[in-house]
Amino acid sequence: MTTPASEGDGHNRAAITVGVILATLMQALDTTIANVALPYMQGSLAASQDQIDWVLTSYIVAAAIMTPPTGFLAGRFGLKRLFLVSVSGFTMASMLCGMAQTLTQIVVFRVLQGAFGAALVPLSQSVLFTVYPRERQGFAMALFGVGVMVGPVLGPVLGGWLTENYSWRYVFYINLPVGVLCLLGLMAFLPDSGRKANGKLDWLGFCTLSLAIGALQVLLDRGEIKDWFGSPEIVVETIVAGAAFYLFLVHTFTADEPFLRPALFRDRNFAAGTLFIAVVGLTLYASMALQPPYLQELMDYPVAAAGIIMAPRGIGTMAAMLVVGRLVGRIDTRLLLGGGLLLTGWSFYAMTGWTPDVSASDIISVTAVQGVGLGFLFVPLSAATLSTLSAEQRTEGAGFYNLSRNIGSSVGISVTNALLVQNIQINHADIVQHVTAVNRAFDSPIVGRFWNPLTAAGQAALDAVVTRQAAIIAYIDDYKLLIIATLAVIPLLVIFRKPSTPAAAAPATIAD
Repeated sequence: MTTPASEGDGHNRAAITVGVILATLMQALDTTIANVALPYMQGSLAASQDQIDWVLTSYIVAAAIMTPPTGFLAGRFGLKRLFLVSVSGFTMASMLCGMAQTLTQIVVFRVLQGAFGAALVPLSQSVLFTVYPRERQGFAMALFGVGVMVGPVLGPVLGGWLTENYSWRYVFYINLPVGVLCLLGLMAFLPDSGRKANGKLDWLGFCTLSLAIGALQVLLDRGEIKDWFGSPEIVVETIVAGAAFYLFLVHTFTADEPFLRPALFRDRNFAAGTLFIAVVGLTLYASMALQPPYLQELMDYPVAAAGIIMAPRGIGTMAAMLVVGRLVGRIDTRLLLGGGLLLTGWSFYAMTGWTPDVSASDIISVTAVQGVGLGFLFVPLSAATLSTLSAEQRTEGAGFYNLSRNIGSSVGISVTNALLVQNIQINHADIVQHVTAVNRAFDSPIVGRFWNPLTAAGQAALDAVVTRQAAIIAYIDDYKLLIIATLAVIPLLVIFRKPSTPAAAAPATIAD
């Protein structure tokens, strides 16, 4: 993204920094704060297990679609104006999410929240680069990194505490005071920037790509409900997604100034890195979406305790990013990425052995290792992907790189949840075949007392146990899928080459 040329006054710099860090923290917080509250939202909004995940995927998809045009919008309307509109829109959408009474309402408001919030992180980084002199930009990026990393750590803990002590609605209302404070600070201290009235956006490319992504996400979210391709709706959504993506590709390769320049993919680091980050996004957000219902529904953890137990993952990621930031350039990036993949893969393997009897200490240790593994992936991967691009290509490349990560995240949540629901049904049917009135296990007085298949109460109790066992096996199957996805990208490591000027990628590294 092109940064404005204006410089912030020295005495305003601290106030501007606080404002943009609040904006970054607010956006980063909302990627995780709602996760632990999903079971409560599900009951309040009368939604099914797969429907409630739309609260997560709608936000991610909207943010993915609206991230690439941030540079154009900032140039066309001015950085300050776009920043103020983004903060106020995000804050208003957060309030509407808290007020939502139906699933449809909250999904629509989450789309608005994601669309307005998409620009907050790149704009925050741009402002910090503008108001700090070159010799202090490293310090500015460190502050920016704190805002990005603290959000995923605080999200589960704060979300759990608010949900347990107040209501799930407060995980959205918490953005109001932060947003208002941020808005007032930026209005008072952020200097105006120039505008490019002749700036152009490839609207056809943007619209066809947005339509393809949106149709694909609706297809994945509703496929399980509608019996996949047995439903005319799913067939139509598949045709729309395929046709829109085809038009996007044709336009990309024939237009003079396309939304995404094909020349970017001639760089093998960038081509491999965009695929790599999609898989990383898939595993990260899918596992984060799976863990809250496992802890709360199968292990009977209170929502606040579930949030606390999930926090070590974020702490592990933050600690690893601080360490690996010093190692990039000193150790072969491929070794760092390989180590991160192995740690992440091991954590998913450990999760396949989980049952509701697993101890809290085991959960914390495994998820902390998983966080460390993910931390060893983010920083070196963004450096390896973007550092070999030319300076004029790097902004466009960073936009598509983040788009790829968000698409992977939304697809991962949808696919793992669809498999979870489907496998629970399949496993339930398989287990039931062995639960018959003539099974000799019912000869035991204790078993027959609680799970008598000849009484209505016994049948209900027996069905609950079978469903619980079916769910445990279904979660194990999802974690096996995440192992495969994590290890499948290891061959991409041989594609990466060392950049000729590794330091050039440093600014883009933090933006991730």
